[in-house]
Amino acid sequence: MDNTSQSPNKEKGILFEDCSEDTLKSGILTLTNKKLAFEKTKGRIATLSKELLGEKIEFELKDISQARSEGRIIKKLVIELSNSDQIYKFGVLNPGNWAKEITSQKNQQINNSQ
Repeated sequence: MDNTSQSPNKEKGILFEDCSEDTLKSGILTLTNKKLAFEKTKGRIATLSKELLGEKIEFELKDISQARSEGRIIKKLVIELSNSDQIYKFGVLNPGNWAKEITSQKNQQINNSQ
């Protein structure tokens, strides 16, 4: 068995989804065992393709103070940052699962650093 794949220092993808954020608009949201990243995209309806715009924001898991699902009819993943008053709202298919997985990865990161 390859022990490098089990290393807590290696970054691995957990979840990713094509979604939109209320102010940033459309993009791809990616959760790894170390960070949450959103990269803006521009879609073309005629060819059903997406183009990465090169604009990317990343949040270290330790900088996320809260991840939760919000809304009744249209649910969103809400990310609150501990080092600023910035709040991001992502329209993902299963915001409850995203919030649970972000919290789980954050807790694992804390446990691995102890």
